[in-house]
Amino acid sequence: MLRRLIALLLILAPTLAYAAAQPPMDAAQLQLALKKLNVLGTALYVAAHPDDENTAMISWLGNERLYRTGYLAMTRGDGGQNLLGDEKGELLGVIRTQELLAARRVDGSEQYFTRALDFGYSKSPKESLEIWGHDTILADVVWNIRRFQPDVLITRFPTTGEGGHGHHTASAMLAVEAFSAAADPTKFPEQLKYVSLWQPKRLFWNRFSWQPIKPDDPLVANDVKIDLGTFNPLLGRAYSEIAAESRSQHKSQGFGAAERRGSIINYFTQLAGDPAKSDLFEGIDTSWSRYKGGERVGKLVQQASDEFDPKQPSKSLPVLLLAWDELDRLGASDAWSPRINPWIDVKRRELLNVIRGAAGLSIDVSATESSVVPGGEIPVNVTIVNRSDYPFVLSTIGSRYGNPSKGVGKTLTNNQPIKTEIKIKLPDDFAYSQPYWLATPPSKGAYNVSDQTLIGLADNPPSIPIVVSLQDNFRTLIFTVPAVYTWTDAVRGEQTRPLDVVPEVVANPGARVYLFPDATPKPLTITLQSFTGATDATVRLKLPDGWKATPASAPVKFAAKGDEARVTFNVTPTAKESTGSAIAEVELPSGKKLSYALTNIDYPHIPAQRIFGEAAAKLVRADVKKVGSRIGYIMGAGDNIPEALRQIGYEVNLLTDADLERGDFAKYDAVVAGVRAYNARPRMKLAHAKLMQYVENGGTLVVQYNSLNPQPLLVQSPGPYPFKVTDERVTVEDAPITILKATHPLLTTPNKITPAAFEGWVQERGLYFTKDADPKYDTILATADPGDEPKAGGELYTRYGKGVFIYTSYAWFRQLPAGVPGAYKLFANLVSAR
Repeated sequence: MLRRLIALLLILAPTLAYAAAQPPMDAAQLQLALKKLNVLGTALYVAAHPDDENTAMISWLGNERLYRTGYLAMTRGDGGQNLLGDEKGELLGVIRTQELLAARRVDGSEQYFTRALDFGYSKSPKESLEIWGHDTILADVVWNIRRFQPDVLITRFPTTGEGGHGHHTASAMLAVEAFSAAADPTKFPEQLKYVSLWQPKRLFWNRFSWQPIKPDDPLVANDVKIDLGTFNPLLGRAYSEIAAESRSQHKSQGFGAAERRGSIINYFTQLAGDPAKSDLFEGIDTSWSRYKGGERVGKLVQQASDEFDPKQPSKSLPVLLLAWDELDRLGASDAWSPRINPWIDVKRRELLNVIRGAAGLSIDVSATESSVVPGGEIPVNVTIVNRSDYPFVLSTIGSRYGNPSKGVGKTLTNNQPIKTEIKIKLPDDFAYSQPYWLATPPSKGAYNVSDQTLIGLADNPPSIPIVVSLQDNFRTLIFTVPAVYTWTDAVRGEQTRPLDVVPEVVANPGARVYLFPDATPKPLTITLQSFTGATDATVRLKLPDGWKATPASAPVKFAAKGDEARVTFNVTPTAKESTGSAIAEVELPSGKKLSYALTNIDYPHIPAQRIFGEAAAKLVRADVKKVGSRIGYIMGAGDNIPEALRQIGYEVNLLTDADLERGDFAKYDAVVAGVRAYNARPRMKLAHAKLMQYVENGGTLVVQYNSLNPQPLLVQSPGPYPFKVTDERVTVEDAPITILKATHPLLTTPNKITPAAFEGWVQERGLYFTKDADPKYDTILATADPGDEPKAGGELYTRYGKGVFIYTSYAWFRQLPAGVPGAYKLFANLVSAR
């Protein structure tokens, strides 16, 4: 009977959206949440990337007007750069997704996405839509509108191109097209199994606030004007102040923002829909009266709001629970079916969270470890505290995977914790905890997601939901919380992370790329970690034809969960140049074969993430020659170039701030400054003169690209002679290369560079090219996107004193980790220059 009850609760629980997992509310937040219960208006803000959104506007919509507010980003920002570490591509997309979720926790709104992949900077919306797949991403925008049902749609960018980036303009164009397509039954009819048609009332463009606009400017005479600097006395902050905290969550992009105070007028130009003169929601009924039968709920939540006592919030519980009963009655009506009308589920979530806050109800769920394998069992500790006198009874604690679930049947006395434990037993075929959009390889322009109900979600639904049901004499409340792991950090205090379902054994190659400059065998080490108990395993390498590994396989033994082991294979490449992959395969005693590598993403501002990829390393057999043996590397914002240099055969030392201050560079054959080193390493300002002295004395200094924002250059020109850094880039990865000086040492020594060296590049040629360089610099290459003038400022070379200085804007930080053979030859020539 208990199992059947838990199964029933789990059918109902998803509509309650993990209300107990929300952070506790103070009295001001609780009062605001009460007011919001009586508002049924919805706004969806649309742009291209994480950090594109107007956080002040989103905060104003959700906290001043109390509308349900969402941000729809076309992409997860996978193609950007990373100021925190060396994660790029899909891993950076995971970080930026979590940063957006952190921002939404600050401003109280919701986050959604399409499947579009951020493939890097795009100069035109036409290119963006072609690579994304116009119909695919339009379908996703339509899907999000139909599911979210916004009354008002707002774009961050215009359709006319002033937003610069092709993704920006494309996001606006898609919003305009989807505005009417969402109400068209001939558009994407397969979605109508899950959602209904929806026509937003209006579509606006949020004009750029950084463009000075006078109130009497005829350009904005018909615009709706909103002061986003409005102060909220209940929260004690202006929306521009909340926005700064929200925007500052985009830490991987260096977008920490200052809090602004005072009037900040924004202008909204209407693009479509019913005309509005002074208000975005003009003439739109946002009360419970907009839906049949809702008035009774509205009266009850209004009563609870009017009678709210911040010193005794639990006084509101009887009225709130009556409102809950009315919502249940409404939910039984076809007119309130979630497919037709999402408000019943939305208000259930909000009301359950308010009830939790009014009761001071705490539901803490903590597994004994942070991971479990398919078929595994893990204890989960559950503690419930009711900090009110309302006579709730703790009825059941359970899970679909409970072994078993528990009927408790105890009254929750004020401030007296009830603690219990349930065991979770997972099925043998339980899926691993992987971001749903990474479950299958993407196309060039979009992620492949087959489950329609997942499309648009910011993150996975929790793998292992725990259900807690409370009763009084009249009703049952169902709280659903995700199973997490909680621990105490000596510095940061209590910390949590998701309970992940993981492979039994993961296998990580020692490097992303193994370069074989000749046919000599090379060691390839696999680091293995067990997430199960004591077990044996066999490891082997799967190699391309013509490559060989010894031994053919190797046994490993793990004594306990968490144990690690290392296995080294000697890999012999082909005699001729070639590329391929080495895939580590782990076979368990059961015969199960695994090929998963683990990447841990762990930064203080976002929840820790485990990402599983193929246990593979790229193999590159390329005749790469080098000069010198020792390199000092100045890490900037973060990249994987040092590992690439080690693969070429160099000894690489990462230079600390203390090393930069000492300026003892003479022991290095070359010094390389990583990407944005002259932006991200403050000590470079003082070290610059010493680096120039190193060059003058006979050293070789290679400086990779820097930018002008969000962090300024630390010196006027990071070279011995003047040049300017620009925001110009070449975004087409196979853009033609023109060789300007075929006999230049950078193209001949020690590796002869041919056009083949520029084949197979990824994402882009280069970024932040230079201009107005002093004539003492040589320019060796030129390139350009289709239709642009050739750019020769991608690489500068000069002799200074006895040494060589090189500034390079080509995207080595992408090409070398991708294993592009020609990039290794080109970069070897840079650090070999004498």
